[in-house]
Amino acid sequence: MSKQLLLGDEAIAQAALDAGLSGVYAYPGTPSTEITEYIQMAPVTAEKNIHNRWCSNEKTAMEAALGMSFAGKRSLVCMKHVGMNVAADCFINSAITGVKGGLIVIAADDPSMHSSQNEQDSRFYGDFSLIPMYEPSNQQEAYDMAYNGFSFSEQTGEPILMRMVTRLAHSRSGVERKEQQPQNEISFSDDPRQFILLPSNARKRYKALLQRQDEFIKASENSAYNKYTDGPNKKLGIVACGIGYNYLMENYPEGCEYPVLKIGQYPLPKKQLMQLVETCDEILVLEDGQPFVEKQLKGYLGIGINVKGRLDGTLAQDGELNPDSVARAIGKENKAEFSVPSLVEMRPPALCEGCGHRDMYTVLTQVLKEEYPTYKVFSDIGCYTLGANAPFNAINSCVDMGASITMAKGASDAGLHPAVAVIGDSTFTHSGMTGLLDCVNENADVTIVISDNETTAMTGGQDSAGTGRLEAICAGIGVAPEHIRVVVPLKKNYEEMKQIIREEIEYHGVSVIIPRRECIQTLARKKRNK
Repeated sequence: MSKQLLLGDEAIAQAALDAGLSGVYAYPGTPSTEITEYIQMAPVTAEKNIHNRWCSNEKTAMEAALGMSFAGKRSLVCMKHVGMNVAADCFINSAITGVKGGLIVIAADDPSMHSSQNEQDSRFYGDFSLIPMYEPSNQQEAYDMAYNGFSFSEQTGEPILMRMVTRLAHSRSGVERKEQQPQNEISFSDDPRQFILLPSNARKRYKALLQRQDEFIKASENSAYNKYTDGPNKKLGIVACGIGYNYLMENYPEGCEYPVLKIGQYPLPKKQLMQLVETCDEILVLEDGQPFVEKQLKGYLGIGINVKGRLDGTLAQDGELNPDSVARAIGKENKAEFSVPSLVEMRPPALCEGCGHRDMYTVLTQVLKEEYPTYKVFSDIGCYTLGANAPFNAINSCVDMGASITMAKGASDAGLHPAVAVIGDSTFTHSGMTGLLDCVNENADVTIVISDNETTAMTGGQDSAGTGRLEAICAGIGVAPEHIRVVVPLKKNYEEMKQIIREEIEYHGVSVIIPRRECIQTLARKKRNK
């Protein structure tokens, strides 16, 4: 087959298409977004009617993918690591229901928090759920794992979690493609109660899942993605997980002097692991993210061997691995590291010039600072989070998707006035609507600003689920129509905006203000494409 130069994300997408994918389900989030976008743009997607629309959030994506699997077809669900928190209810239970058609869950982790609130490691979700996991070390492996993962999922009857990291997702390499497979026909489980998790049935299925753990370990021991390579110097044995293996090999282009166990499939392959432990004086674990493997080794080996890694300070507990940090950990002279010249200043991201969020914050902060000295503004995840920075310094919180509305409600419940929430249109439909319902049910004294730029701008301008529907959604949830106010955030409308903000703060109930102006980036793209 042909060889293509692909991002790690694109390699997964192409593999899924080649493996007979029937649908991708996702909510955009860096570093996972390009997987779905690649599938959306591929000619074969339209030719074969492959589902490719964005979902409202990661939970709905996971549930829809499981529904496609229920019908016997192959589905892919993609999200960034914090999206796993949203999808976790269905994801964890899907390990107990099992699958019919192959189902792969992509969790794209972000060590070093390039565009995220935390560094959580999605491998803990796979371990918690007791299902097999993949962790590729390069783009070709990402392709191979995704291509073969659907059949492995169908063979095991379980969803497969595949963990990516930012550097692999967003770097390119040559990828050799495999033969295109047809889509599965619709089919259903032989067990009509497989997906019914009433306690009596769930208990049986959970026992069956537990009984299969040895089978999953044997699959890891026999996996081509887990490889033991001997070395002459037995003073140290190295466990290299995913992209950590690449960084190790950059330091040993002629081959490593130490025995190395490369890990690409979980659960951990006990046979190869014990071979390494019995051969070497001490173990170094190279893993990008949290000390997932290191904790397991220290927990179940129990034979007095010294295990080094992130927990003992050999590697930093936060941030990404790189060839230099790996070199230091194995005691090699570090010649490749360059410091950042002092003349290079870090430049934080900023709202685009001409962005509607700028006008919204300018007016909002002016009214609040001048007239309501006790105000607090609870913000959310999106471009508008940059309102935390100068010159606006406009927000007091940013925790997780949808938290702005519910945190404002809680602060209002505590007696704070005014309690203002700022949320974007896509984030509102992702996880803000349920918070608004809580506000309506208690007639909370909150002012909610849905800053609507008619797209999911932070991740590149994907469709927003609420475009053209926000007023109807708010009214349907129960906000009084006279307190759903729409404005156009432009300088010429500043006085109108100020008056509306004052009126809705003075109204001691639930009010929603919608400053609406299309994102200037998506508008510019539309004009270029005309």
